[in-house]
Amino acid sequence: MKHLVVFVILILATSCWLSATKDIPANPVVPSPQQVEYQKMEIIGFIHYTVNAFTDKEWGDGSERSDIFNPTELDVRQWVRAARLGGMQQLILTAKHHDGFCLWPSAFTEHSIKNSPYKDGRGDIVKELAEACTQAGLKFGVYLSPWDRNHPDYARSEYITYYRNQLRELLTNYGPISEMWFDGANGGDGWYGGANERRTIDRKTYYEWPITWNLVKELQPDILIFSDAGPDIRWIGNEKGIAGETCWSMFDRTKVAVGDADQNYLNTGDPDGPHWVVGECDVSIRPGWFYHKSEDDKVKTPQQLVDLYYKSVGRNGTLLLNIPPDQRGLIHENDVQSLKGFKTILDETFKENLARGAKVMANSQWSHDARFAADNIVDQDIDSYWAAKENDRAATLTLHLDAPATFDRIMLQEPVRLGQRIAQFTVEAQVDGDWQHIASATTIGYKRLLRLTPITVTQIRLKIIEANNTPALSNVGLFKASALE
Repeated sequence: MKHLVVFVILILATSCWLSATKDIPANPVVPSPQQVEYQKMEIIGFIHYTVNAFTDKEWGDGSERSDIFNPTELDVRQWVRAARLGGMQQLILTAKHHDGFCLWPSAFTEHSIKNSPYKDGRGDIVKELAEACTQAGLKFGVYLSPWDRNHPDYARSEYITYYRNQLRELLTNYGPISEMWFDGANGGDGWYGGANERRTIDRKTYYEWPITWNLVKELQPDILIFSDAGPDIRWIGNEKGIAGETCWSMFDRTKVAVGDADQNYLNTGDPDGPHWVVGECDVSIRPGWFYHKSEDDKVKTPQQLVDLYYKSVGRNGTLLLNIPPDQRGLIHENDVQSLKGFKTILDETFKENLARGAKVMANSQWSHDARFAADNIVDQDIDSYWAAKENDRAATLTLHLDAPATFDRIMLQEPVRLGQRIAQFTVEAQVDGDWQHIASATTIGYKRLLRLTPITVTQIRLKIIEANNTPALSNVGLFKASALE
C-alpha cells in the first residue's frame, strides 16, 4: 500500500510539473531574451561614413582636416528608407573609424563634425540617425573604433580614458542603443597628433576589455556587445558575410581575444562552449567599406545578396550588410536598387509555405500534451514546437501534404530560447513509392535554409540523426524560389 501511495504521488507530481511548465527543460547554455530578438531581425545594416568618402580611401591615417567632411545633400531619412527597402531591422553607424574623425560633436576632441562645414559645425549625425531610426521603427547601434590614428595619446594609458569618455557620450546622449560594435583593428602607422609614426599595443591587455564592456552594460543594460570575443555577438571570422556550414551559437569566450582569434573557431562556434554568442556575418554591398565612385558598377546584385542571405541567416547567423553613403551624403542609387531587388526576391520566395497545415507524424514525442505535438512544426509560429521523448537523441518526422507540391527550398528552425540541440539531420522525399535522400546538413539553430533542385511530392521525411539533448523543432517550411533568383 505504501508503494502505491508513493507511486500515485510521483504521478501527481509529474502531472503538476507538466501543467506548470510551458517548456521542456532547457539546455545548460541558452540565449538571453535580447539575443533571441536580435536573431529574429536577421538583416542589419552598417553605415560606414567618415572623411574617407571625400579622400577616396578605405582607411584614413588621421591626418585629414576636419573641414574636408562636407556632404551637401545628407539625408539620414534616405539611409533609413534604403535600409527598409532591403529588409533591415537595425542600422549601425561608424561614429568614429580608424581615422579618429567623430560624426558627433564630441567634447573630447576637435577632430569632429563640429569643425566641418556640415550644418556650419552644428551637425550631429549620430543624433540625426538615432532619431530617424526610432521614427521608422528600426533599432540603432554604434561602432567606435578602438584604434585612433589621429589621437596623440593612442597606445598610452591616457587614450583609454579618452576612449571611455567617448563611449559615455554615445551611450548616454542618444537614447537606446541596441548594439555596440568593437573590432580588432588595433595599432600601426598613424598621424597621432602629428607624430606620424608606428605604434603598437598588446591587444589582449591594452583596452582592458572586461572593464570597458562592464561600462557599456552599466550605461545601456539591454545593449548587445559585438567583438571577436562577444560577449553577446561574435564576428563570424571573415568579411564575406558567410557563416560555417556547421554553426553553433555556443562558444568559449576565453579561447579568443579581440583582434587575435582563430577565424575557423569564430566561423563554426563550439558545441561544447559554455557561452551563447551569436555569429554576425559582416559584408559590404560594394568591394570597399566606404564609398568610391569607381565602384558604382561593382555593387552586389540582388541575386548575390540573396546568396549571402542563405549563407548567413540560413546557417544560424545574422547578415550585417554595409551600405556606405556617398559624397552627397546619400546611399547611391545603384545600391538602393540592389537592396530593393534583394528584398523582392526574398518576399516572393518565402511568401507561401507549402508545408503549412500538413499532417505530421513523429516517432517520438515528449508527452501527449499538444504543446509538444508534431503538428506544431507547420503552424508557422516560432514559439510553438515539437519535442521528442526525454532521453531520445534521434527522431523521425514525416510530413503528409494535402496535394502534390513543387518546392526547392527547405527551412528549419529550432526553439533556440531552449538552446541549440540538433547536430545532424537528413531530409528525404517519397518519389514513386520510394524514399529518396534530397538534403542533409549539420546544425540548425535559429534558422537553416537548404537549396535543392525542384521536386514535386506529397510526403517528406525529416530524420534527426544526432542531438545534444532532446531534439526540438519550431518550424519546417517548404518554398518555391522566386523566378528572379
